[in-house]
Amino acid sequence: METLVDLMLALALGLLIGVERGWQSRTAGEGTRLAGIRTFGLVGLLGGLWAELAEVLGDLLLGIAFAAFAALLIVAHLRRLERSGDQGITTVVAALITFALGALAMRDQALLAAVAAVMTTFLLSLKPVLHAWLQRLEAAELQAALKLLLISVVMLPVLPDRGFGPWQVLNPYELWWLVVLIAGISFAGYVAVRLFGAGRGILLTGLLGGLTSSTATALHLARLSHERLPAMLLAAGILLATATMFPRMLLLVVVVNPALFQPLLPPFAAMTLTALAAAALAWSRRGAGPVAQAPLSNPFQLLPAIKFGLFLAGVMLLTAGLQQALGERGVLVAAAVSGLADVDAITLSIARLAQGSEISTAVAAQGIALAAMVNTLVKALLVLVAGDRRIAARFLPFVLLVVGAGALALWLDP
Repeated sequence: METLVDLMLALALGLLIGVERGWQSRTAGEGTRLAGIRTFGLVGLLGGLWAELAEVLGDLLLGIAFAAFAALLIVAHLRRLERSGDQGITTVVAALITFALGALAMRDQALLAAVAAVMTTFLLSLKPVLHAWLQRLEAAELQAALKLLLISVVMLPVLPDRGFGPWQVLNPYELWWLVVLIAGISFAGYVAVRLFGAGRGILLTGLLGGLTSSTATALHLARLSHERLPAMLLAAGILLATATMFPRMLLLVVVVNPALFQPLLPPFAAMTLTALAAAALAWSRRGAGPVAQAPLSNPFQLLPAIKFGLFLAGVMLLTAGLQQALGERGVLVAAAVSGLADVDAITLSIARLAQGSEISTAVAAQGIALAAMVNTLVKALLVLVAGDRRIAARFLPFVLLVVGAGALALWLDP
């Protein structure tokens, strides 16, 4: 019975992939397709049967069967190429994978086979989406992705993983890993804006632009107020960018020091929800007016990444120095000062200090929350300086509500 169940799974996995392949070629005439739903089901069953035979006659037989099946597919593909001129081999590769999945299902790897089948089917179904993405991505963006891989896969493993400098606070491996983390999140936000944000307006720019840089997004939207765009609409976009900053900071904290998640959750949840509610209120009062798409420049370049690494090292030294001189109060001072310029560096620095038990979890949470509040107030200052009076008057009360909600949640949390 167990063998029969495994054979049925091999057949089902083949049919799953076959449904997608059959749907893609549903308009093709009878006999012109390389393989459809029935063929893929049989291929999965074939792989399962040969795996079962190989249990008795030796694994070499399974390898020979796979090679023979691959040769059969190549011949069929060449014949089809002569008739239609279609050079795509996606269906050939999918059939080879289906054979392997059928064999896996018979070798006590049912879960692995099922997961791989779902992943294969999902990837096959993404053809139009992936092709559309590739057409919209520019050469500079592709190079940025490759640079991100360069600094993470190539450079990161060769860096020494030990402390240097005063108080042994500068660990090259950890420092560069944090740079990679920030660059990756920023690049992901940029790609999201590029792929999904064109023509979607101020709100989507604020929501996704906050992943790249909430401060830069707020500054840009504030400047748009001089173009007579609705002030409440711009305020909603800036509030969404602000709301995005808090979950992003929380994500950084969880990656570096998961112990800080619980004490930071109340103030960050309060500020996020308040910012979202304020954005919804501002949106509801936006009135009529045109909606613009805020352009974003590619956030990932090697030189800015190196500059951020140097800035992060400086913040770490400042935080450690103040902590040594003033104790835990020095961490709060460093958080307030660093929050004027950037929240990511001080967030990572304090999270690392708390991980090493150099400061308490409570003080670390207070410092990170303080940096977030200071940075939120800085956005209000930027709006006041870069925007006109209309948006400043409407945005400032919302900012005070967000910061007040975070401070109250931090004070009430035991």
